[in-house]
Amino acid sequence: MPVTQDEAIRLGHGSGGVMMQHLLRDVVFPHIANQWTSQGHDSATLAIGNSKVVFTTDSFVVSPLFFPGGDIGELAVYGTVNDLAMSGARPLYLSCSLILEEGLSLSVLERVMQSMARAAAVTGVQLVTGDTKVVERGKGDGLFINTSGIGLIEHSLEIAPQRIDSGDSIILSGDVGRHGMAIMASREGLEFEMPLASDCAPLQSPVLELLAAGVEVHCLRDLTRGGLATALVELAESSGRELAVQEAAVPVTESVQGACELLGLDPFYVANEGRFVAFVPREQAALALAALAKNPLTRGSAVIGNVTEGTHAQVILQNSLGSERLLDRLPGEMLPRIC
Repeated sequence: MPVTQDEAIRLGHGSGGVMMQHLLRDVVFPHIANQWTSQGHDSATLAIGNSKVVFTTDSFVVSPLFFPGGDIGELAVYGTVNDLAMSGARPLYLSCSLILEEGLSLSVLERVMQSMARAAAVTGVQLVTGDTKVVERGKGDGLFINTSGIGLIEHSLEIAPQRIDSGDSIILSGDVGRHGMAIMASREGLEFEMPLASDCAPLQSPVLELLAAGVEVHCLRDLTRGGLATALVELAESSGRELAVQEAAVPVTESVQGACELLGLDPFYVANEGRFVAFVPREQAALALAALAKNPLTRGSAVIGNVTEGTHAQVILQNSLGSERLLDRLPGEMLPRIC
């Protein structure tokens, strides 16, 4: 929907697209502008004594609460851990705040908490503090979760959008679109010949392995709402660089492609919860791919493009026929309540 001067909040303001960009730029950031919010990153790197600590926060409002490949509990832990990992940090501690709707089954809540505990054990983080609030029936949609995370940087690299450089290779860690399509199929009761399951997964291990291999990572970004296309556009704008992406190099499973064609969706804009892009020097792309291939989560990694010498902050998608088109942010909401 077009943005107007006197507009109230709409679902599109949470999409990661044009409406959210305007909301943050015009309403939120002017009141909290500082050196960290201006970086366009999902977390803040803070100097505390001789240490560099990364801090992030996220809220999760997925519907349904349980879906093929995961649930809101896993999503809350993995999503926050992944934001920390995108700064190259080792995740350590999380908070957990629960907003519960009156009438929510206690067995559902216990199942979610068990899932969070398992996810914390998998990622090696600890849930150390939190809060609980209950809202009236009909005002909470079951369960919302907010998690904040703290991680520690154990290297000397600065990993941020501003470090993206001309000639960098763009590496994608795997196929795209599975989370959003799994949520859509589960929510609407759609059945496909090939079942769809979310890619919900923690990403700190492949990132730390990438760093341990000696790759000079310039930037990392996990692909959540808005999908691959929105993440690349955000990074192009934050870095002021032009990105060229080869459409044929982006892996999309047959099940996701078929579901998107049936529903009229573009897999490049469909949400993910276990995928990231990495910007590395071109001469280190092979080293990066070799490191990622050792981890089961990132064995499907591939170079999908590069940073050009162009002077425009934009993303150019090139298809197999040689045609080009610009990727842009979504104007509104494509799939609501997916993360």
